[in-house]
Amino acid sequence: MKAMFDHISERTSKMVTNSYSTSFSLGVKFLAKKFHNPIYAIYGFVRFADEIVDSFHDFDKKKLLNDFKADTYRAIEDGISLNPILNNFQQVVNQYQIEKWLIDTFLQSMEMDLTEQTYDQEQYENYILGSAEVVGLMCLRVFVEGDDAAYNKLRYNAMKLGSAFQKINFLRDFKADVEGLGRMYFPQLLNGEFNEATKREIEADILQDFQTGFEGIKQLPKDARFGVYVAYIYYFNLFKKIMDTPVSRIMHERIRIPDNQKYALFFGSYLRHSFNLL
Repeated sequence: MKAMFDHISERTSKMVTNSYSTSFSLGVKFLAKKFHNPIYAIYGFVRFADEIVDSFHDFDKKKLLNDFKADTYRAIEDGISLNPILNNFQQVVNQYQIEKWLIDTFLQSMEMDLTEQTYDQEQYENYILGSAEVVGLMCLRVFVEGDDAAYNKLRYNAMKLGSAFQKINFLRDFKADVEGLGRMYFPQLLNGEFNEATKREIEADILQDFQTGFEGIKQLPKDARFGVYVAYIYYFNLFKKIMDTPVSRIMHERIRIPDNQKYALFFGSYLRHSFNLL
């Protein structure tokens, strides 16, 4: 039965999300139930593409990504795929009318990760757009449920929130990106060193993104607002921890928030939301 296969596809996306990201999985749980599967589907899609370029070093990553790209578009056009992740993703794309350019732009950013490089300002902005901002727009398409006016009103905020999250990932994963993958994303480091001054410059840019993103969170539909706010709280506290961490540590270890502190943050977020402090 097709319904059974679709159910398996949904469970696969959820399993991928839960396996790869505890923090994201917890954030999804605070969304209205109707949004769980669509957001799992989007995460599963972007995670598989990211895994190709980040992890499959013993294989022809360019070929794998090209095959994944072709399979994605075929799934969307046909309305089905034997790849459960793509089958679930195409359902969400077609149901919520997620624009093709969002998918195109995301996959282009994955192609950028196939080569070791240091990014200038234009390349950096293009990468942020493709790897993070358009993913925020995919999620926004789900949250507004066809309300184009709400989508157009909140699209810039959603892009900036995605941008803030991605830039924090760059700082958190600095060592792995530079030493393991040969990537230097921040254009401030193109002709200079990573020191406390450049770190503060990067942090000031992230803070602006956060402020713009938060204004959008407050205007999201109620069914989506709390789940996105939980993700915001987690990333903002990770950001504060990174701000308090010297460059020397960031260059040599991955900065993280322990699980017990994550749960405390989420509980505090629930209390603020319950008392209408958001």
